[in-house]
Amino acid sequence: MMLFIRRFQNGDELALREIFFNTIRNVNIKDYSALQVEAWAPYEYDQAEWYNRISAINPFIAVIGNEIVGYADIQDDGYIDHFFCHCEHQGKGVGKRLMNEIFKTAQHKCIGRLYSHVSITAKPFFEHFGFKEIKKQQVNIRDQILTNFVLEKHL
Repeated sequence: MMLFIRRFQNGDELALREIFFNTIRNVNIKDYSALQVEAWAPYEYDQAEWYNRISAINPFIAVIGNEIVGYADIQDDGYIDHFFCHCEHQGKGVGKRLMNEIFKTAQHKCIGRLYSHVSITAKPFFEHFGFKEIKKQQVNIRDQILTNFVLEKHL
């Protein structure tokens, strides 16, 4: 099956929430405690808030067949807010295609610096694409302290 990248469409929100939830619960669990992943990706969430946030970041959507297998965004200031690959499609080139789409978009929009707040789990992936650690930080998510990293790449 071919992997293709398209823009976000209304109606993608629930599939993206499932990728967000399942990736954190099944992949990030190797680097974070059960309590931390439960705080980061709780079962209960505000659906309207999620839909508004996803439509606001306007992500790229990775699709194989009819299945959404990942998504990522780039904001006008170079910020990458979300970058998630389906837990069953890790290591299959989905992230590489999404990252290349981000690079292409950044060049098209003359964005010279990309940056993101990256999990312990995703840090090696971002570093593979030339991102450098700016700082390690502790963030409070629903009363759990999680470690992540601010990474950046100059284009």
